[in-house]
Amino acid sequence: MKQGFFKQVLQGNDKYFLSFAPGRIEFLGNHLDYNGGTVLGMAVNAGISCWGIPREDHSITLTSEGFKRVTLLGELDCIEKQSGHYGWANYPLGILQELKNRKLAPEKGFHLYFSSSLPIAVGLSSSAALELATALTLLQLAKKELPRHELVSLCRDAENKFVGMPCGILDQGTSAFGENNSLVKIDCAEESYETIDLPARTQAWIFDTGIKHDLVDSLYSVRHQECKDALASLNSQGASLSHLAFVSKKVLGDSSLDTNLYKRAAHVCDEQGRVTRFCRGLAAGTPPQSLGEILNESHQSSSGNFENSCPELNFLAEQLFAHEKVHGARLTGGGFGGAVMAWTQDQFNEGDARLVSDNFQNEFGQKSQYYRFSPSAGSRTERL
Repeated sequence: MKQGFFKQVLQGNDKYFLSFAPGRIEFLGNHLDYNGGTVLGMAVNAGISCWGIPREDHSITLTSEGFKRVTLLGELDCIEKQSGHYGWANYPLGILQELKNRKLAPEKGFHLYFSSSLPIAVGLSSSAALELATALTLLQLAKKELPRHELVSLCRDAENKFVGMPCGILDQGTSAFGENNSLVKIDCAEESYETIDLPARTQAWIFDTGIKHDLVDSLYSVRHQECKDALASLNSQGASLSHLAFVSKKVLGDSSLDTNLYKRAAHVCDEQGRVTRFCRGLAAGTPPQSLGEILNESHQSSSGNFENSCPELNFLAEQLFAHEKVHGARLTGGGFGGAVMAWTQDQFNEGDARLVSDNFQNEFGQKSQYYRFSPSAGSRTERL
């Protein structure tokens, strides 16, 4: 949090509300959330802060330090979708609209100010952190509360309906339910949450390809539709599945899906199996180096069957697969650019990361930026 900016904003005003929501790493379960599967996420020790100051009229202002301090001016009773330099504001505006739909929004106007400690567009879901931090601050302004699971659903609905991103609940669920030294396990069909301990003396690193992506305009929506089409086709053949993640290898093998839909469904089926194996392995005390192989398999499936990787992601994953201090590595987030996550021994250090980045530069002409994160607590209200 860069507090200098906000000290100028507050100017001695102690009538403010503050919330924080962490970014997240998709640890395992690529594209399973909207397919009704079980996913593993890790809330990280970086995120977005949202400061709210009440007004006495019905005007609203949204200011982001991260977007060149662009300020959006609006009215509480006239919420309109934005574009261009103001596109980032659709996430908090979507939250405001959903709160209004549920009669939980503030009755008067407000100023909202945002600050982020997250790197942008590397698959850490800054959008979900922005949504959760906004929701918590607006609820404080309205003197309302929501249970965490309802907060997650509200934020997901805002992104689906207002922003237009057909995401599941992995991002918001992980950011809301994160705990120190733990993964968040989410049953996306039941929308239930639990935390499971990570082995000691391990850490997570993110390696950025430098390929930025706007998921609303990318192939993410195409993959989402392909999964829906695969489910519909399987059911038309007598499968009776409520979610694609429930498909068995036998049903899939006996089906007559076309090649493209078969590959998407095979990834979802196998990825669900990988999450199950990983959780069972954690419970049984399986060594991290063995569990890491499951992460490697996940990346290979994303690349080969789901086809949401790219040469840069594959190069980083292969470099990390081969590193003696790395348990496993895989692309994280929507794919089509973004970043690779490496789950490593605690001896993996800055020098090791720099070498991977240098090798990437030799191959692609630019360094891969890298970041180390720890599993952290989830979204929360705060007070300075």
